[in-house]
Amino acid sequence: MLKKWKALVRQLKEDIYTLYLASQDPEMPFAAKVMVLITVAYVFSPIDFIPDFIPIIGYLDDLLLLPLGLWLSIKLIPAPLLHYYRQKAKQQMHQCKPNYVMAAVIVILWLLIGYWVYQAYIDPIS
Repeated sequence: MLKKWKALVRQLKEDIYTLYLASQDPEMPFAAKVMVLITVAYVFSPIDFIPDFIPIIGYLDDLLLLPLGLWLSIKLIPAPLLHYYRQKAKQQMHQCKPNYVMAAVIVILWLLIGYWVYQAYIDPIS
């Protein structure tokens, strides 16, 4: 089951990168560019249809709307253009090596933020 999830996440990353590459092509249809823009804007928007703090249901819109937006964006791209950028995305993603230094920097930053929050709000007496 873990292999299925990894394959699904890998495919999702490839699809997102494919959309990014294709969105910069002047031959991409306007409707597809608009759909990609709407999907990306929704992902990064702080406003949700259902707020995330509502248990279980709060993430339901993210689990439904994001794949729907990706699927619709992919369907609006002409097949030859989509095939070209899928191959390009797959090739570029396989050439990338993990950046362990940047991962370490991010982990250290999160630990520092956690320590600061602990010192400032959780344990203010000491």
